[in-house]
Amino acid sequence: QVQLVESGGGLVQAGGSLRLSCTTSGRTFSQYHMGWFRQGPGKEREFVAAIDWNGDTTRYADSAKGRFTISRDNAKNTVYLQMNSLKPEDTAIYYCAQGRGPFSLYLYDYDLWGQGTQVTVSS
Repeated sequence: QVQLVESGGGLVQAGGSLRLSCTTSGRTFSQYHMGWFRQGPGKEREFVAAIDWNGDTTRYADSAKGRFTISRDNAKNTVYLQMNSLKPEDTAIYYCAQGRGPFSLYLYDYDLWGQGTQVTVSS
């Protein structure tokens, strides 16, 4: 019954914006840090952004700094990724993930993953 459900992906022109949402169920959302990762065509999955359990600490990949914003609403069991000034190189499947241990930026510290949502940025 534990799952993450993502929404908000789609096709957007370069320079445009997109907001991804991820809603979790099955365990206490507010106790866990959350992250966004992405995997482009032919590439390894990589870290994009993370947020701690109460939203006080955020971290971003260099590629996302200044353009992406991660946030969460614990009352709604939802984490968001606001993406602005999108570039073609942002094209990827974006995954929401939940971690159980200390705040982390690493894939192996996240044990619950969403199905992924496709983001395509046209040039």
